[in-house]
Amino acid sequence: MTASNRPLSPHLQIYRWQWTMTLSILHRATGVALSVGALLLVCWLLQLAGDGGGYRGLQDFLGSWFGRLLLFGWTFSLFFHLCNGIRHLVWDAGYGYELDTAYASAIAVVAASGVLTVLAWIAGYMAMGN
Repeated sequence: MTASNRPLSPHLQIYRWQWTMTLSILHRATGVALSVGALLLVCWLLQLAGDGGGYRGLQDFLGSWFGRLLLFGWTFSLFFHLCNGIRHLVWDAGYGYELDTAYASAIAVVAASGVLTVLAWIAGYMAMGN
């Protein structure tokens, strides 16, 4: 057998970039972001149970523009992971494999994630009485 310079399996140079590839990668990335966000939540809860000094510092950080940006991203990650997980459950049931349906559901996941994120932030803003 002679050695071949061909890749053993198709790779990104072979495939055309698609919505489904993007959402698959984002699903993994949002899972990681949710894990990091959960650590931040645990840190916040530990500071809340502490003497109060660390809590005020963490609240100041989370109230800054960068902290709010992180929280907004975490909120989007939560809703994206939820919506895309529901999409995967539908696939597991054997539906939605048609190409047009897969693309439509991908767009619906991104749109629903954005809308749910904005609605959650509006609801949170209104609940704070601002």
